[in-house]
Amino acid sequence: MRLTHGEFGGEKMDTEKRAVVLACVTMQFECDRIIKVAKQIADDTDCELRVLSVLEPTHDYTEAAYQIEYLNLVSKKFGADMTVLFDKNPDCAAADFAEKCGAQRIVTGLHDGGEKSFLVGFNRLKPEIPLTMVAKDNMVYSMDVCKVCS
Repeated sequence: MRLTHGEFGGEKMDTEKRAVVLACVTMQFECDRIIKVAKQIADDTDCELRVLSVLEPTHDYTEAAYQIEYLNLVSKKFGADMTVLFDKNPDCAAADFAEKCGAQRIVTGLHDGGEKSFLVGFNRLKPEIPLTMVAKDNMVYSMDVCKVCS
């Protein structure tokens, strides 16, 4: 698991690897469903699976420690690295990360409908990256990018 603050800790990201399916999770145990679906998509599309969580910077991560460890173990079970970033703007941090790692699709939880939600912000920044959302009942919804030809 990689823990970084802000600008990926000066770490160079390897962009010469296979395309990536990026599972974006929050610090909830039930986000394991997102990782499982992302793994299926990655396998079906011959992509690498990566897992990302963006946490709000704080002084005490005690409450999130068990969730972080659990999701990291689930990620490892499916052969994926999990990266945790600390940033006040999760949509911006995830969009930067997605670009740098070569994400071809992101998989996340279901959109909550709010204009300031993670998915709305991410989609504004990276409208070219298709989205897959996994509801709590494990229903999967995908939004693919459509290009209009003139």
